[in-house]
Amino acid sequence: MNVEKQIAYWRTGSGVDFEVAGELVAKRRLRHGLFFAHLAVEKMLKAHVVKTTNNHPPKIHNLVRLCELAELTVPSDVMKLCRRLNAYQLEGRYPDSFAKAPITKEGTQSLMTSAQEVLTWLTKRL
Repeated sequence: MNVEKQIAYWRTGSGVDFEVAGELVAKRRLRHGLFFAHLAVEKMLKAHVVKTTNNHPPKIHNLVRLCELAELTVPSDVMKLCRRLNAYQLEGRYPDSFAKAPITKEGTQSLMTSAQEVLTWLTKRL
């Protein structure tokens, strides 16, 4: 496996997905936008997993678990956001399995800003 190529793949995918997240939020597709924000963070974490393990990342979506697998020392605010974003990937995949996460325009914008900050934090450490 070409580690650098895999890292670039996940990093590029993360950027594209965050761009899509912003477009969806702008169109008031808030739940879908947050799903893609989660996906962007997930992909950036998978780049870190590749870097740490020199292997393909597992096919999982839990951001907290991916932080552990990447062996990152994660600040509490980053971990808190990961936990919050996990709700949107579950709702996006299994809408009947969990209570709906509250979605407002203001709350969504706050999560998007936080997600961008986390992506920046992760990028600096890659």
